[in-house]
Amino acid sequence: MTRMHNPAHPGLVLREYLDDISVTDAAKALGVTRATLSRILNGNAGISADMALRLEAALGTSAEMWTGMQAQHDLWMASQIQRPAIRPIFSHA
Repeated sequence: MTRMHNPAHPGLVLREYLDDISVTDAAKALGVTRATLSRILNGNAGISADMALRLEAALGTSAEMWTGMQAQHDLWMASQIQRPAIRPIFSHA
C-alpha cells in the first residue's frame, strides 16, 4: 500500500465534522475537557483509540476511520525524520 503524501492531521478533519459547534459544547458531548479537544483540533495531540470510540458514538463515524487517519499521519511524520541505515534481520533468499 502506498502512503498518502503529507496526510492532514485528523484534528483538521474533525474541525470540519464539528462545523459550527463550539469546542466547549463538543468537548462536553465527548466527555473530555475543552483543553483536550483543543489540542487535537490544533494538531498538538493525536486521536487515541479511546477518543476514536468517543467520536464514533458522537458523530456516527467509525473508530477505525479516526485511528486510520492518525496512523497515516504518524507514519508520514515518522518517514520525514532521518534515521540510520537499517539492515534486514532476515534475508529473503
